[in-house]
Amino acid sequence: MLILYAIATLGLIGLLFGLFLAIVARVFTVETDPRVEAVKEVLPNVNCGACGYAGCVNFAEAVVHGETASNGCIPGGKDTAKAVAEVLGQEVTEHTPLVATLFCIGDYGKTADRFIYEGIEDCAVAGDFNGGFKACSYGCLGLGNCVRACPFEVIRIGLHGLPVIDREKCSGCGLCAKACPRLLIKILPLSDDGHLVFCSSQDRGKTVSKACKVGCIACKACVKVCPQEAIVMEDNLAVIDLAKCNDCGECVLKCPANTIHKRSAIPSEGAALAAIAEEVVSETA
Repeated sequence: MLILYAIATLGLIGLLFGLFLAIVARVFTVETDPRVEAVKEVLPNVNCGACGYAGCVNFAEAVVHGETASNGCIPGGKDTAKAVAEVLGQEVTEHTPLVATLFCIGDYGKTADRFIYEGIEDCAVAGDFNGGFKACSYGCLGLGNCVRACPFEVIRIGLHGLPVIDREKCSGCGLCAKACPRLLIKILPLSDDGHLVFCSSQDRGKTVSKACKVGCIACKACVKVCPQEAIVMEDNLAVIDLAKCNDCGECVLKCPANTIHKRSAIPSEGAALAAIAEEVVSETA
């Protein structure tokens, strides 16, 4: 009888606790908008944070509540923006494709190292160590912070020592730009038009020429020759306004350091390696 009483007592206690939990769950339950789950289903669900929210669920909630635009998922691109808009019954907002662009072309053959660095493979750490091992204090250190930050694996460190970005696969999420301690990566509209000054140095011309063969020496030759007045000098660095640039190429012909290139014709890894090999052969001949 004692055993039966004990079983009955435990059963009653369990029943009361279950009833209590059921009441609490009903009283404090949070109603979830079914559209949130529907939006989440059409997202890439990589939780990269490029949209400005902690994860895809948070972004879906923000979209449903009207706190952000339906095309806010940058990695998803226009297809995801269209799917989200359809779920919410909204008009599809035009999405401008973006791509990460590295503003440095000072590879192994173009710039020298001040010392041999054998520390942690991290650009921020290496940069804090005596200003970095590169002769150019603004140049890319090539230790892969951007590579590790990219959730889509579209960036790698090339054999020439610089990041190589797959323009066709890059979503322009901007995580690599945030990871670069020297702010050498910018997110721009994907386009083959217009030219850019692929340098970020703010040093004076004489200092730049000693550190890098392709750095902007602030000679202003490009500024003077541009018929569109699309180039200005900012902190000893020529900057091209893509909205004004008509792709005439006059600046390319006048640039003595070969720093300006068409966006679709950035010196490739193969060209850089060939130039390095040619220089080595000429030095040993």
